Amino acid sequence: MKKSTAFMGLLLFTVTGFAQVDSTQEYRKIADSLYIEEVQSDKKGKDKVLHAEPLFIDLIRDLGARKGEKEWNIGLGLNDNNKYDLYTALIEYEFAPVNRLGLEVELPFSFYYPVNGVQRDSVPSSKLNSFKMAMQYSFFVSEKLKTSLAAGYIHELELREFNTYGKKNIFKGHLYNPFVVAAKRWGTNFHSMVYAGPRIFVPQGEKAAPTNWQVNTSMHYMIPGTRNFVGLEINKEIENRNLHTVMRPQMRVGLAENLLVGIVSGIPLQRNNQRFSTFIRLIYEPGHRLHTKPKYYKV
Repeated sequence: MKKSTAFMGLLLFTVTGFAQVDSTQEYRKIADSLYIEEVQSDKKGKDKVLHAEPLFIDLIRDLGARKGEKEWNIGLGLNDNNKYDLYTALIEYEFAPVNRLGLEVELPFSFYYPVNGVQRDSVPSSKLNSFKMAMQYSFFVSEKLKTSLAAGYIHELELREFNTYGKKNIFKGHLYNPFVVAAKRWGTNFHSMVYAGPRIFVPQGEKAAPTNWQVNTSMHYMIPGTRNFVGLEINKEIENRNLHTVMRPQMRVGLAENLLVGIVSGIPLQRNNQRFSTFIRLIYEPGHRLHTKPKYYKV
């Protein structure tokens, strides 16, 4: 009798446990569906697909951007090189004046500091890299296929080092960078993206320098019911027929409904001068608000 009672109790506990797990899985599916629906919903019927955006080479605006969306970014980075440390900083503002069109302005800075007794004049000088302006248009957005395609253009008016100001023309040249983007969400939580295009630098008053090509790919897993994700961004640049590749594992965490922080590590596969790097991006979206909050699950 005691064995029978114990067995029945164990069976009941097991069934209850499976029911709780199944219930939790069903809740997660519902929560994810509600979250995606809220992100993608639009009263005017404009399609938008939820995609995970890479953190190092980010997009001009969300794919399928809607009129009125806007975002501030502040980035800080550290690159470890053999002869110097490179500290980078950026201030960026992006917005969507009309549906599917994103515009961006950015000020990127570079600060160089010698290491291991290296002479200061043997390393690059600090500078405001450029005045950067960009646009991006999503020409194909399909919620059914969970796919978005976009084309864009970045123009950088490159500047000389701070220590040359007043001595020569501060404008160094123009950098032209057209690009295309293809992104797809696989199921609910897995995301992939390809971002590619040429980078053509034309020095002030001279002929164009050889064209470099960028091919950036990324894969992310978005935590169910949240905007948090973990993933890998792979930055590849072809320069003078040489391939330079940097692996960038990364994560994004929501601090509030309109405030996120992204953390990136850089691991170069070809270690000529550059070694490991880190990068932090603070993302603020004024006016952004989600009402669905399925962030925590209990079993």
